Amino acid sequence: MALKIRLARGGSKKRPYYHVVVADARSPRDGRFLEKVGSWNPMLAKDDAKRVELDADRIKHWLDNGAQPTDRVLRFLAEAGVATRDVKSNPEKAKPGKKAQERAAEKAQKAADAAAAE
Repeated sequence: MALKIRLARGGSKKRPYYHVVVADARSPRDGRFLEKVGSWNPMLAKDDAKRVELDADRIKHWLDNGAQPTDRVLRFLAEAGVATRDVKSNPEKAKPGKKAQERAAEKAQKAADAAAAE
């Protein structure tokens, strides 16, 4: 049985609240889970201590037994010092799109033409 440490959504419409749960990978997002090991309330301020609450001992137990955290949960675990997360770098994402590059080239060409005309 493949285990995941993931988020299960709670709360009402437009007021999200998430439980950090250990669940079978095949079960639905808000469906059956084995154990609740924390919570995340994104409505609280980022510096609030109650924004992310984790039971580190139980999470370490489940990690030792082969549970795989999702990317978002792994971020929380890295901040808490429970697990390490590889730094991801995508330099292509920061580059402007094709149309923006064309507009920038066109603008530079117009500026060069204007400078040559003077």
